[in-house]
Amino acid sequence: MTSTTAYWIRGVRILDGEPTDLVIANGSVWGVGVRPEEGVHDEVVEIDGTGLVALPGLVDLHTHLREPGREDAETVDSGTQAAALGGFTAVHAMANTEPVADTAGVVEQVWRLGREAGHCDVYPIGAVTVGLEGERLAELGAMADSAARVRIFSDDGKCVSDAVLMRRALEYVKAFDGVIAQHAQEPRLTEGAQMNEGELSGRLGLAGWPAVAEEAIIARDVLLAEHVGSRLHVCHVSTAGSVDIVRWAKSKGVDVTAEACPHHLLLTDQLATTYDPIYKVNPPLRSQTDVEALRAGLADGTIDIVATDHAPHPHEDKDCEWAAAAFGMLGLETALSIVQQTMVDAGLLDWAGVAERMSYAPARIGRVAEHGRPIELGEPANVVLYDPAATRTVDPSESASLSRNTPYRGMELPGRVVATFLRGKATVLDGKLA
Repeated sequence: MTSTTAYWIRGVRILDGEPTDLVIANGSVWGVGVRPEEGVHDEVVEIDGTGLVALPGLVDLHTHLREPGREDAETVDSGTQAAALGGFTAVHAMANTEPVADTAGVVEQVWRLGREAGHCDVYPIGAVTVGLEGERLAELGAMADSAARVRIFSDDGKCVSDAVLMRRALEYVKAFDGVIAQHAQEPRLTEGAQMNEGELSGRLGLAGWPAVAEEAIIARDVLLAEHVGSRLHVCHVSTAGSVDIVRWAKSKGVDVTAEACPHHLLLTDQLATTYDPIYKVNPPLRSQTDVEALRAGLADGTIDIVATDHAPHPHEDKDCEWAAAAFGMLGLETALSIVQQTMVDAGLLDWAGVAERMSYAPARIGRVAEHGRPIELGEPANVVLYDPAATRTVDPSESASLSRNTPYRGMELPGRVVATFLRGKATVLDGKLA
């Protein structure tokens, strides 16, 4: 007979509620406002929840786990360890692996690696086009019917720039309630681009990346989605104009959702003055005006979710001159702290709003029924315990990721993930991997 462990979390606040006791056992929320019954559980682990906030396990719709092919940067195991430490119980793994996740075989491999690692659930994202080459559709139906049950498709890292191909993809995924997640970047407008286009890019001598290159694709795609009656998700929105376009599309009833990344909520293009490639990312860091528009859009629901775009790179891909460096930043272990700093502490969101944008909504978009559930009696115990009063200084050497390319090195951030539970199993306890 299997022994059972119950976790008794005393005096925790569920979202923005009053302090209460929470009991997790047998993979589910066993009790709220009660104590464990004597003799029912083989072991009871007590956790002092004073000052802690209980949130539903976070769900990331945009993670690069690099495996297969770039295990020097990240593996499914190391990436999901980082995810658990960040409070995530589910991540969606992007398709730009080597080989590309454009067949049922590759997405099933990633899915199985996630199950074997056991730190959080991994849901592969399938490529829209074969090899991410933008020429013909990948095996969307086969990936949807595979053991991985893929429902999100994206060529992230590259834009599906061909309008006819994008229309066909949007039409195709309707058959199984899928969604196309677009990396909005008009390639002809961004050839050789290195940073946000503006006065600063000219002064620094770095090729500019105009906001319109993102906005033009979003405008086209929301019209295509409306025309065919399909679901569109916009990856890593970064400009004020993009927020306006998504807001307009939603006002017309277009089935569009959008995400913002933590780094675009906090950092600006002024960091490019350091010429430190740690700040090189796709899409680029934008102006303070754009940052404020993203925060406002996230607060009012125009932007549906926060997604990390966790993009690990080995040392040699970042420790070089700006032009030669890879695009991307780490994000899983710091996302909740950045959202606290930019949204909660700023009075733009409460913890219920954070749960909506980092758990409930991404689970809905990805059609993941097991996650994004309320912390209520009988629900799956995918839960994160978070201490918003704590502070920490970011030290890349302490990251679970195999890579160290965090833009927050040495920065003091608010909050600390104290514990993460995946279906009642502790993956993180006292801030450390369990």
